[in-house]
Amino acid sequence: MQPQLFTSSLGRLIGASLLACSLVTLSACSKNEDTARQKQIEEPPTSTEGAAGTADQPEKSAPMADKGAPESGVDYHSFANTSDYVVKHLDLDLTADFDNKVLKGEAILDIKRLTQKNPELILDTRDINVTAVRAGMGDNLQPVKFTMGETDPHLGTPLKIKLPKGANRVAIQYQTSPGASGVQWLEPQQTAGKKHPFLFTQAQAIHARSFIPLQDTPQVRMTYKATIRTPEELRAVMSANNDPEAELDGVFEFEMPQAIPSYLIAIGIGNLDFKAMGERTGVYAEPELLEAAAKEFEDTEDMLEVTEENFGPYRWDRYDLLILPPSFPFGGMENPRLSFITPTVIAGDKSLVALIAHELAHSWSGNLITNASWRDLWLNEGFTTYLTNRIMQFVYGDERYQMEMALGYDDLKADLDDRDDKDEIMAIDLRGRDPDEVFSNIPYEKGSLFLYELEQKVGRENFDKFLMEYFNHFAFQSITTEDFVKYLDQTLLKQYPDKLDRERIQEWIFNPGIPEGAPQPTSDAFTKLDPIREQWLNGEIKASDIDTKGWTFHQWKYFLDGMPEKLSEDQLKELDSAFDLTQSKNNEIAFSWLMIAVRNDYEPANARLEDFLVSIGRNKFLRPLYRNMVENGKTDEAKRIFEKAKSGYHPLTVKVNSKIIYGD
Repeated sequence: MQPQLFTSSLGRLIGASLLACSLVTLSACSKNEDTARQKQIEEPPTSTEGAAGTADQPEKSAPMADKGAPESGVDYHSFANTSDYVVKHLDLDLTADFDNKVLKGEAILDIKRLTQKNPELILDTRDINVTAVRAGMGDNLQPVKFTMGETDPHLGTPLKIKLPKGANRVAIQYQTSPGASGVQWLEPQQTAGKKHPFLFTQAQAIHARSFIPLQDTPQVRMTYKATIRTPEELRAVMSANNDPEAELDGVFEFEMPQAIPSYLIAIGIGNLDFKAMGERTGVYAEPELLEAAAKEFEDTEDMLEVTEENFGPYRWDRYDLLILPPSFPFGGMENPRLSFITPTVIAGDKSLVALIAHELAHSWSGNLITNASWRDLWLNEGFTTYLTNRIMQFVYGDERYQMEMALGYDDLKADLDDRDDKDEIMAIDLRGRDPDEVFSNIPYEKGSLFLYELEQKVGRENFDKFLMEYFNHFAFQSITTEDFVKYLDQTLLKQYPDKLDRERIQEWIFNPGIPEGAPQPTSDAFTKLDPIREQWLNGEIKASDIDTKGWTFHQWKYFLDGMPEKLSEDQLKELDSAFDLTQSKNNEIAFSWLMIAVRNDYEPANARLEDFLVSIGRNKFLRPLYRNMVENGKTDEAKRIFEKAKSGYHPLTVKVNSKIIYGD
């Protein structure tokens, strides 16, 4: 997923205990193996068969015990008893009811037993209405008893199923709620075409459980098949094999043959057309956006080819993009075979296509090798951010690479200035917290900078060889921080003992901040702007005298983000008059300018600010802007705009920004 939190105004995450596990104690930490990788028990269980029936009265689940350091490989954000059972395959049959805003149908889970006993099967759900459960072997499924446990505000509600002896399949009939946290239903007026409704899901981090009852943990990887039933005029697509020529008859069939974690299961339904961009790449979008998107992202095939050449084969068959309506809360989501992309990056000049490189890079780091828990997110996002910068260098050259690196470093420094030590740790302790709070620049940019230091110390050629071997070694596995460090110990630390040491690696992963002596990426394209900005601020030159011809978005962002907190009304008017910043069509430039305008109460930008907040649902922009408004005495205005806009926001966007505006 593309990172959402870039500026220091984003506020601090709520506290968690400092991670106690260190590289010195890795052997002890590693004893707690990822439970999803336990050996299969060949002998069938011998305990008694569960009785048939309907749902019992809700049963209370035991509270989570959060004492001491978090255990490596334990997912504290799932109720699933993965030490007893592991889901290996999902068959899904869902109907999209746009009138009632629910998905309804059946999920059939093929399970692998890891115990000779016959405990209950515990699955994750959130606001799902389960109406019937059947279980058994093969196609011989019989009704069984089930109970709903106590609801946790972060985790949802455990579904507990009594299994018959030897059962290896479970079928669950259910219906989602209209407010499902991982599903957004859009009215026609909220789409580009204004004629048809739209649906999309967003499962990361733990929102798959809001539209499918399953083991919603990245530890568990499964294949899946799905039948999605839609209104006949709409097309369904998924993170699976998509057929752009499939007839619009209201029934779409999908298959994902590679095992993936639950958070990568994704559905999109809308008035969608398709255009190929290369042999293995293409774009799905509403007709009104299709040509612009295909032109903007036409280099995707080149990105795929250079990544394969340097880091190993692409193992997902096709790489297509789905352009979502602007309410999508993220920049992009790396759903395999079909990345979900915000339209806010269609700038007309390819200036924001690093987001495409980022989601593509996840095909190696994140989708191919997955973090075993959300504590280990840096293994997904740090590697992906590093690869993103490398892909941009391969395709667009050294200067673009240096600018991307320098901006990432500045974003990291700003984030570090605004959060507590415990939230600056790459292997963060998230127990008792909403795992969505893990998404900051720490796993992304600090993780990437750590890998960049490794590259600098052992040499790029050697590090690239390490990466290719790493992707092959852990392909289609979910791993922990300790798994990675153990592998690092067996490879780079062993090969280059004179250049790398354990203490330094421990400091990067388990300590707050940036280690002393870490690389500090810079760009000549930026440093030459510093004296120009300073001359203008000192009144030595006029804004109209600044030669901005050929400036990239990156330079505009650097120039604007480097402005002091306070500017005079005359300075604001001069900048706006010279560069028409209030009406900028580049959303990144507009965002940087609007942040300045809010801080300085620049009234001419108010109308654009409101339009920006109402028309875009991307949290990267919304969260800092709303926080900026609240911090600068504009809470009433923030409330007014938020109430006007929230019906078009994703549930995650509403949740995040409600806390900022109302303190909920």
